[in-house]
Amino acid sequence: MRVATWNVNSIRQRTDHLRAWLAERQPDIACLQEIKCVDDAFPREAFESLGYNLAVHGQKTFNGVAILSKLKFDEVVIGLPGDDTDDHARFIEATVSTPSGVVRVASIYLPNGNPTNTDKYSYKLKWMDRLSHYAKERLKLEEPLILAGDYNVIPTPDDVHNPAAWVNDALFLPQTRERFRSLTHMGFTDAIRATTDDRGLYTFWDYQAGAWQKNWGIRIDHMLLSPQAADRLTGAGIDKHVRSWEKPSDHVPVYIDLAIGVP
Repeated sequence: MRVATWNVNSIRQRTDHLRAWLAERQPDIACLQEIKCVDDAFPREAFESLGYNLAVHGQKTFNGVAILSKLKFDEVVIGLPGDDTDDHARFIEATVSTPSGVVRVASIYLPNGNPTNTDKYSYKLKWMDRLSHYAKERLKLEEPLILAGDYNVIPTPDDVHNPAAWVNDALFLPQTRERFRSLTHMGFTDAIRATTDDRGLYTFWDYQAGAWQKNWGIRIDHMLLSPQAADRLTGAGIDKHVRSWEKPSDHVPVYIDLAIGVP
């Protein structure tokens, strides 16, 4: 089974890019973030025609998450538990059945949190606390679980070209990184770091200041695996080349391969 994640930064602007990448990488499940459209405006036919089932949690103009799956959905859950007043479309979870049993996948778009001296940062931290609580409860199910998406977290100095430039940014503050580590401490595995210790592995390059051309990147798109998923991990990668396509997203896809058969 191949599972991937990609912040497409507007599904309607990136439909052709996504179709091309799906044909190239052939994921069984693809988690999307920042689709930036309401559910009814999602270009379903473009992906259903490729054999994908769709689960969409959209929002007008910004945010929005989705899951594309070649396997039929057993269940779809909309919204991260823990705050009924939070109307941001940042979380969707789906379960699918395989010959080896149920696999659970969540597509996550974590708040950016900047500026840090505003409510935006407190919202980010509270959202991460809710994610930790959700993750802890889901671990009790002892299922293969993949928490995939744009975390807006730079976990370590090895995950950013110039750490000094980010010390006061919400993506790199100690409180942010501590909450990300709490997920790994409770038993989740960072798929990319489970396969390599290399520096210079990035998933995001800003559109400004020639960041892509200079490789001034950061790694903020992650796939965290429960023990039952990590035990089946056979490979992981970052499709960096997608950033060089015409009018690209500022993020690139991340994918994993699991030793789980699909029907």
